[in-house]
Parts: sequence; structure tokens; C-alpha cells
Amino acid sequence: MLSVLALRAGNTVYYSEIAEELWPGELLKNPRNAIQAQATRIRKTIQKCVTGNREPVALRAVQNGYLLDIPRAAVDANRFLDHATRGFGELPVDPERALRSLQQGLRLWRGPALLNTHYGEECRSAAAFLEEQRLLAWEDLASAHLLLGNHRQATIELQRLLAAHPSREHLCELLMLALYRTGRQSEALHLFHRVRQRLDAELGVQPGRALLRLYESILAQDSVLDSDAAVLTRAEANLRPTPKTRLTA
Repeated sequence: MLSVLALRAGNTVYYSEIAEELWPGELLKNPRNAIQAQATRIRKTIQKCVTGNREPVALRAVQNGYLLDIPRAAVDANRFLDHATRGFGELPVDPERALRSLQQGLRLWRGPALLNTHYGEECRSAAAFLEEQRLLAWEDLASAHLLLGNHRQATIELQRLLAAHPSREHLCELLMLALYRTGRQSEALHLFHRVRQRLDAELGVQPGRALLRLYESILAQDSVLDSDAAVLTRAEANLRPTPKTRLTA
């Protein structure tokens, strides 16, 4: 319940929406009483967590629902999205500042998004969205390293990410580019063939056009691979949320 309220910080969440999120598909005799009991528990928990001069977190009962009366920036997920969006926007103009923004955003994570809250559709959708944005932020971080000439650091980050997401072609592209820039052309080409075989075996598809073009460019040792454009065109290929994207509809 606290997750749903935090996802919509500053906005009313109605009893019916809370009930559907906490007990999806169930018909409770008195869901309002059950929700009020949860609200009491949340208030007690919040009170225990407030220390020093920190502002109290107000959980307000409003007409037909509850409202978590906190600013948008008080929710770490929103701060992460702001840092990630800012970092992506700064890649072409100031990759060093982009790197700092992305690192600040990624440091906010403490494990999977909305852990143990995936009973209802809203939390499940928000968690999936956040996890995808986290992965995009890691890709942008690697792109910032490439733009700054930190090719070995980018390679290390991308090898870790691709091991966790072996069929993600965009990660493969970035890692191939990083390997090529560190003088490991043969490894970049071998990586392409490994990913191509995996896509064929697991999904029955061939690599996309961008990955195929990169493979051909590496074979030809195309000079464009050493340019910023080789990095930025790949970063821009993935859609990002606007700076004030809400986590829920």
C-alpha cells in the first residue's frame, strides 16, 4: 500500500484502487476497514523511522481514499528518473557531467524495484518500467565512458551487463564498439557471432540492422567507429522518459 501511495505521491489513491492492488481479484467483505488498518500500520512505521530534524511524512485520509503528502522528489524512484533523464540529455554536450548524473541515479538503487510488492498491476508495471530505465541508465553510463575515452572501464561495465542480459542487442553493440576501441577487433567479431547464434537458437531471429551494420563497419575498420557519433547514435536509438514522467498512468 505504501508503494502505491509513493508512486502517486501528492495525489489521491482511492479505496477501490488500493483494494485492487493489495487483493487483486478478491472480494473482501469490508475492504475499507482492511485498508484503514493498513494505514494505521503505515503511520506507526513511518513514525518510528522519523529521526532528528527530518520532516514528518503525512499519510492523509481524504474523501474515498488516502494521499501521501510528500513532494515528488521525496520518492527515490523519481529522483533516479530525473538523474537518468538528465544524464542522457547531457551525453552529447557534457559527457563528464552526464557520467556524474547517471552515477548519482544508479547509487539510489538497493536491489530490485518495488521488491515484494508485485501483487497488483500497478506495482508490477512500475517495477518493470523502473528496471528497464535502470538498464538504460547503465547503457548510458557506458556510453559516457566511451565518449570520455574510458574504453576499458566501459568494457568492464558492458561485459557484466551483457552476461546478465545476453540477448540484448544494444548492449552487444556497445560492447563490440568498446572492444574495437581497445584494439580487440577479433573479440568484437567473435561476440557478434555468439550473440547471433544465441538469437537464432533461442528466438529464431537474426540480428537487427544496427548490429549487422556495426559488424560490417568493424570488418572494414571504418573510421566512423572512433567518432562520438558512433556512440551517440546508439544511445539515441532507445526511447527515454521525459524528465517528469510519472511511474503510473
